[in-house]
Amino acid sequence: MLKIVVLVSGGGTNLQALLDAKAAGQIPNGEFVKVISSKSGVFALERAAKAGVATAVIERKGKTAEEFEAALLAELEASKADLIVLAGFMTILGENVIAKYPEKIINVHPALIPSFCGKGFYGLKVHEAALEKGVKVTGATVHFVNEIPDGGKIIAQKAVEVQDGDTPEILQKRVMEQAEWKILPQAVAKLCYERNK
Repeated sequence: MLKIVVLVSGGGTNLQALLDAKAAGQIPNGEFVKVISSKSGVFALERAAKAGVATAVIERKGKTAEEFEAALLAELEASKADLIVLAGFMTILGENVIAKYPEKIINVHPALIPSFCGKGFYGLKVHEAALEKGVKVTGATVHFVNEIPDGGKIIAQKAVEVQDGDTPEILQKRVMEQAEWKILPQAVAKLCYERNK
């Protein structure tokens, strides 16, 4: 079984999709060993605790990038992480973390990369940009994390229709429900299966 660590910063809806998939037997070759948050008191930590997954908090605030990275690396090593999943993690990972875990860190991005991605494109900003551009189709992408924000190899994508009258909030919800919550657990299950052989 691959040891999976999930990095979060907020409510943890993508984390919940992963935990639900695991509970439903859809990720048979992986186990969630830890959820690490960059903020204390976020709902994602409660979701993890309810599912019986260990948690840790490494506050990004008040630390230099180097201090944060060192603390995160120590926690990942202690967890013996085989696969690291960024699920609404609002901090760009440093080079040392990426170098230590090549092709072992994945992220879900709420757009069809290469559209609306890269530095500055996160959360609602992605959906605001999509609506501003007038695209008829958006979606989500699961990709490996490298040193370029949203620049790693694509693992999975799913398209979602943009509808008349969409606000960034409505579109965000549809992209989560129809794409993110489906392809993220599928990608994790696939990687765990392939790397477990």
